[in-house]
Amino acid sequence: MGVMQGKVALVSGGAEGIGAATGRRIVEEGGSVVLGDIQIEKAQALASELGDRAVAVTLDVRDLAQWQAAVKTAQDRFGKLTHLASIAGISEPGAVPEVDLESWQRTIDINLNGTFYGCRAAIPAIAASGETGAIVNIGSMLALRVGAGFASYCASKAAVTALTKTIALDCAAKGLPIRANTVHPGAIRTPMFERYLDALPGTVEEVETMFAANHPMGRVGEAHEVVNAIVFLLSDQASFTTGLDFTVDGGGSFRS
Repeated sequence: MGVMQGKVALVSGGAEGIGAATGRRIVEEGGSVVLGDIQIEKAQALASELGDRAVAVTLDVRDLAQWQAAVKTAQDRFGKLTHLASIAGISEPGAVPEVDLESWQRTIDINLNGTFYGCRAAIPAIAASGETGAIVNIGSMLALRVGAGFASYCASKAAVTALTKTIALDCAAKGLPIRANTVHPGAIRTPMFERYLDALPGTVEEVETMFAANHPMGRVGEAHEVVNAIVFLLSDQASFTTGLDFTVDGGGSFRS
């Protein structure tokens, strides 16, 4: 029996990268999944591949109504919602004096407000399921050890970290059996990372070497390594764990 047997999860950013890998693992572990993404065709293709225990919905995380519709889809299709993995996010460079203001607002809207809306929509539904539930939000090693030139990204992910801890405490204080934890990836080989490889000066190999140097383990991470942490924290194996900062960053958040 898989560790997600009988559980129903809503995953944002479910069309590709860590989100898609998380959705796939949840189904492999016996759960059902709603894959939410603005890239609906990609999400639908993955849901079709995964079978009857997966469905795709259009989800712009900046829109609370779309979150609420995604939660309702989970309830209508699978009878309940028990878990949330809020994975959708963006990373755009820019220091405070230079960052484009639209980029700043877009990053805050997606990374922070999108995570807030997801939790706001999901918590009542998880509570209504009558089962134990869990939330995993995605932070970043740059939330714990910031980097110059990524003002909006660092700020948004640090805020997500604090937000998740407030959720953990609030649910515990109210006696709700809902845990909330944050996973902090380092540089991970995903489409987001590949866009940086193409955008930054230098060859692909040189740029990857630069990213790898920020991790004491000397390499870039893989999506499945982050998924291992996400699914562990979603599962009952982490039943006494809430408010945790779980790093998957090759030591990058405490490098010398």
